[in-house]
Amino acid sequence: MANQNDSFIDEVTEELRRDRLYLAFRRFGWIAILLIVALVAGAAWREYAADRAEAAARTWGDAVLASETAPERLAALEGIDPQGAKGRKLLSEMLAAGVEAESGLTAQAAERLRDAAEGVKDDRLLHDLALLKAVMIAGSGMDAAERDAILAELSKAGAPFELLALEQKAVALIAAGRTEDASVLIRQIQQKDGLSEPLRRRLAEVMIALGEEPEQADGVVPQSMPVAPSQ
Repeated sequence: MANQNDSFIDEVTEELRRDRLYLAFRRFGWIAILLIVALVAGAAWREYAADRAEAAARTWGDAVLASETAPERLAALEGIDPQGAKGRKLLSEMLAAGVEAESGLTAQAAERLRDAAEGVKDDRLLHDLALLKAVMIAGSGMDAAERDAILAELSKAGAPFELLALEQKAVALIAAGRTEDASVLIRQIQQKDGLSEPLRRRLAEVMIALGEEPEQADGVVPQSMPVAPSQ
């Protein structure tokens, strides 16, 4: 008899549990359904956004590659949506600046790159890249004080393009006729870690052109050494 009672009680308890579960599902099930719908919708939107970004990048690349003349390439590049990806926008500005430089508009190209750098201030890598490119394109045509200030910032220890900025400092010293200072600075660069092979070769070639040994370990020049204005 006791076993029958226990069995009856277990059945009633199980039935109560099912009733409570069913009631809870009726009361709160819509929340679970809503969460599932939100997850599916979110995944679908991410997929759509990724496809859209890829299509935009492909359209941009096709437009650039299809342009046969400098004006056409410039028009295609300037048609990029300023609200697009920062990296793609900066690349557009750099390519456009290259087109302008090829056409002899070096000052305009450098100005474009300086403006582009302002637009990516929050990204150190992109910002420094745009400024370094501006210095390289403008060359001695850039105001000496502005060039020196930019290179001083770009050549700080740990900066993304520290070595390349130091190389440009050496170029500026040579242009100013300070070949001895340039030689010492180049030796300093050659002693730094992380020197790429192309940069190492360029520095060696400059040293040979200056009548010096390609690499020497003696004397260094302080990194903060000012660059004299070009004459």
